Amino acid sequence: MNIEYRFLQKAIVDKNYVCFSYENKSYKNVKPLKLDDENRLHSDKGVFEFRKIRKLVVLRERF
Repeated sequence: MNIEYRFLQKAIVDKNYVCFSYENKSYKNVKPLKLDDENRLHSDKGVFEFRKIRKLVVLRERF
C-alpha cells in the first residue's frame, strides 16, 4: 500500500477535499466518498481508478 493511498483514506475519514490529475485532466475540490475493493475512488465528480490518479493533494478545506 503506498502513501498516496493512505492519504486518500485519511481524507475520506476526515472529509477533506482533494485535487489530482487523472488521464491528463486536472480535478480540483473533489469530494472523495469511498474506495471500493477494486481500488476505484467514488466521488462527487465520478468514479476514478486509483492507479491512474497522479499528483494527489489533500486540501485543508472540509465538506
